[in-house]
This record gives sequence, C-alpha cells and structure tokens, in this order.
Amino acid sequence: METTRGIIFNIQHFSIHDGPGIRTTVFLKGCPLRCPWCSNPESQRMNPEPMLDAVTKAPGTTGQEKTVDEIINEVMKDIDFYEESGGGMTLSGGEIFAQFEFAKALLKAAKEKGLHTAIETTAFVEHEKFIDLIQYVDFIYTDLKHYDSLKHKKKVGVQNSLIIKNIHYAFKEKKTIVLRIPVIPQFNDSLADAEEFSTLFNSLDIDQVQLLPFHQFGENKYKLLGRRYQMENVKALHPEDLYDYQQVFLDHNIHCYF
Repeated sequence: METTRGIIFNIQHFSIHDGPGIRTTVFLKGCPLRCPWCSNPESQRMNPEPMLDAVTKAPGTTGQEKTVDEIINEVMKDIDFYEESGGGMTLSGGEIFAQFEFAKALLKAAKEKGLHTAIETTAFVEHEKFIDLIQYVDFIYTDLKHYDSLKHKKKVGVQNSLIIKNIHYAFKEKKTIVLRIPVIPQFNDSLADAEEFSTLFNSLDIDQVQLLPFHQFGENKYKLLGRRYQMENVKALHPEDLYDYQQVFLDHNIHCYF
C-alpha cells in the first residue's frame, strides 16, 4: 500500500474551473513564492497553522497530513462524474512541487486509476523534477508574473529563469497547457510590459496566453490568518481595463484571452 504522506489544506469536490469537466481539486500546502496578491495565503507555509473559521470566526487549524491512499479514495468517490464530463483530479496549492514526491505519488496513483490529471503550478522547480512529474499530467495551468528576473524576484521572492525554462519545455513538448499572466497594477500592467512579454513569448514560440486581471478575492483569508494584506488599497482590474494591453499580444500574433 502507498504510504507517502503530505500536507494538504483542502479537497474541493465538483470543481469546474480547474481543468476540463467536473473535477476534484486537492490543495497542497507550501510555496516558495510570496506573491502579495496570493488568493490562497493559507497555502504558503508548509506546516499546519492557526486560522480562524471563515463563518464562525472560531479558532482552528488549516493544514492536515494525509496519505496518498486517503486522498485517492476521496477523489474516487466522484468517478461517475469524471467519466460523464471528462473530468478528473487536479493538484493545486500552494506550489505542488514544494511537496514533489507526494505530488508525484498522487498523480501516479490517479493515472493507475485511469483518471485525467491536471496541475496548477508556478513552474518554479528544478528542470529535471518538472520533466519527471509532468509525464503523469494531462493538463497544466501555469503563469508568468514578470518577464524581468530581478523585478520578479523583488516582488515574489524568486527569479524567473527556471519558470521560463519549464514553461518553454512544456510548450515545446506540446503539452496541453494554459499559460496565464496575473496582471497586477504598478507591477506588470503597462503597455510596455505587454510589449516585453510578447517579445519574450515570440522568442520562445509561445502563441497563447490568458490574462488574469488583479482581484482581491483572498483578502479576508489574511485576516483569518492574522496577517496583513499588502494589496488592500489597490484597485481591482477588469477585462475592459485591459483591452489595449490585450491588443499588444494580438499584434504579436499571440492568442490572448481572458
């Protein structure tokens, strides 16, 4: 029996936005990045931690240890829905590569059950591990926060070179991948930024990108964790705010959508 263990903070059934069909999304704890706009701040630290209940505000804990078997058994409860809709299991986070062996074991177990697999990842991991894990993955969500490595590191804590290398590899290998740019005010939202992203993508033969306008959906979670939300006074963006930004990519023959 599989005894590999990891730390998760949620299992969400009947997800329809985390890959094709109806899915069960397993959220892993731990992330090497510290994006100020993160909508899952409870995912950043690896270990379980205190967090108030969202409804009752009673003290509680987010994060619990689970085995691969425990999670796969939970995921398999909805097998009928996967088969009807073309869905399956999605691993999200946090950053799934922060628990590499656990994530890999989960994906292998899902494939052994015949499930469609998807991941949401920052792609910040050693290239060899990226190659190793995605052989068990049918669908990839990833994003690039900035084209400039120093600005990337200043804002989120890590450089972007590994991320770009891994994203390029996934495209080159014709993986089914959705590349996204979280468009953040005063960070990467200018037309000059769009031009730089487009030039980079052209050089890598990347021909599609999804724009994610900045939102504040995770703000309340910071209060529940007793943390300060750095983006509190930053105005949310909407697709209509980014039509000119989108057009820059289109002018570079990159399919750009929301």
